[in-house]
Amino acid sequence: MDTRLTALRKEKRVETAMQTQKEIEALSRMTVGHLRQKYLELFGEESRSNHKQFLFRRIAWRIQALAEGGLSERARRRALEIANDADLRIRAPRTKFGQDPTLNAKLSVTRKVAGDLDSRLPPHGAYLEREYKGRRIIVKVLVDGFEFNGQNYRSLSAIASEVTGTKWNGFLFFNLAPITEASNGKK
Repeated sequence: MDTRLTALRKEKRVETAMQTQKEIEALSRMTVGHLRQKYLELFGEESRSNHKQFLFRRIAWRIQALAEGGLSERARRRALEIANDADLRIRAPRTKFGQDPTLNAKLSVTRKVAGDLDSRLPPHGAYLEREYKGRRIIVKVLVDGFEFNGQNYRSLSAIASEVTGTKWNGFLFFNLAPITEASNGKK
């Protein structure tokens, strides 16, 4: 009789594991909206996140915890003890006399880091097109410049000069208007 009871428990455990696996597989096909709804059902509160992978992992963990039993009471108590004993700092400690002398000045940032790309340009991989004297000029935007007729150029002005034979502002040639600032209305 004892062996039959053990076999029934194992069968039930396998069945539960299969059901849990099916639920988790169904999560991978859900949209962010559906995942947020499922999160609300399982946790009893709305998620502030719209990150699909985060929601998927949290919901999958919750489904498994509900099916398998989650953390033991002893583990929960220990986690709370560790959290209460943690010496968390919001800011780095200050010394009595100003800046910490152990900080390496060579590792400190003293100026603004340059931006990645001019805001007037489209993202890398995009194409710029212009018709000039019956000729279609197509330029691909690269990470470190531009590609035109199989050659790489560092600026749009170089391409414009190549096409026209005279000096041109590349942004004007390709009709890339500057971004206006809403705060002061200047260009």
